[in-house]
Amino acid sequence: MSTILEVKNLVVEYGAIRAVKGISFKVEKGSVMAILGANGAGKSATLRTISGIVIPRDGEIVFEGRNISGKSIYSIAKSGISQSPEGRQILSGLTVEENLKVGTYSLVKKYRDAGAKTASENQEYVYAMFPVLKERRKQQANTLSGGEQQMLAISRALMSSPKMLILDEPSLGLAPIIVKNIFKCIKEISAAGTTILIVEQNALQTLKIADYAIVLELGRISIEGKAEDLIHDQRLIDAYLGNKK
Repeated sequence: MSTILEVKNLVVEYGAIRAVKGISFKVEKGSVMAILGANGAGKSATLRTISGIVIPRDGEIVFEGRNISGKSIYSIAKSGISQSPEGRQILSGLTVEENLKVGTYSLVKKYRDAGAKTASENQEYVYAMFPVLKERRKQQANTLSGGEQQMLAISRALMSSPKMLILDEPSLGLAPIIVKNIFKCIKEISAAGTTILIVEQNALQTLKIADYAIVLELGRISIEGKAEDLIHDQRLIDAYLGNKK
């Protein structure tokens, strides 16, 4: 595999608080890379910086060989990175279908007619993955259940045909049966060729679908390795997995 994303000595600050303290890692093209850790470990800060929401204090973020550190959100999205944010952040005043169309903005603007065709194909792709969204396509997004809103958030991020999909806490607040379905779909998205960078507190489920993982503690990487090895790592078991198998 080749490297699609490289984070080098990344430092992120929120005012006087240093949330990320010089971390470095790589994401291989076509892989599922997981960032694990407790609340306040710096996980979301890392993702928000990669997607351009936050400007790094120091370090570099290189995507497909190009330094994207400090670039605009739109520029980073156009380069092929799309994020499904924590808390879903669906546009409650719009319908399901309108939310999906918002996700095609950079695609259609970049490719014009070809982009519009791809957007239509992507819409059918996400409807096939999440049939309930097709059933509710004319429904106001704020009337969906929590699980349906998460499906919509992921689908909206997929509408731009991203090379890398960033998922921030996709299982947060969802019932176990919905979580199982969400992770099944994430695995399918990866199998279709999209690189995935996922932040999750559900360490067990995430390690089952990931190729590689890092664990953040207070803004630093404390553990890293292949997911299949980390799922048996006693330090991780004690901190996050308990006695689950």
